[in-house]
Amino acid sequence: MTTLYAIPNCDTVKKARAWLTAQGIAYQFHDYKKHGVPAARVKVWMETLGWEPLLNKKGPTWRKLEPAVQAAVVDAASALACMQQNPSVIKRPVIEWDDGRITVGLVGLS
Repeated sequence: MTTLYAIPNCDTVKKARAWLTAQGIAYQFHDYKKHGVPAARVKVWMETLGWEPLLNKKGPTWRKLEPAVQAAVVDAASALACMQQNPSVIKRPVIEWDDGRITVGLVGLS
């Protein structure tokens, strides 16, 4: 089954959920705020996509981080630590499709 990882109040996530529903695609929703960030899944995402596409440096959560915290994110390990401590810095949504693909944002939704 397709799984959408995100936070519910994000406008991009709302668009993705509406698109999935309109297409008749069944999916599970994993709420970062309620259930945390699954480290094992993030590692798979980073192995598949790299850590840079997952880290949202344009969002308000990133901008609110201390400059020293931002500067410390230099590789996959430090990005993973930052994402686990601040789940809202993960670009949304991350979608694990039932065919094995992984996408970030609205990529793949057309």
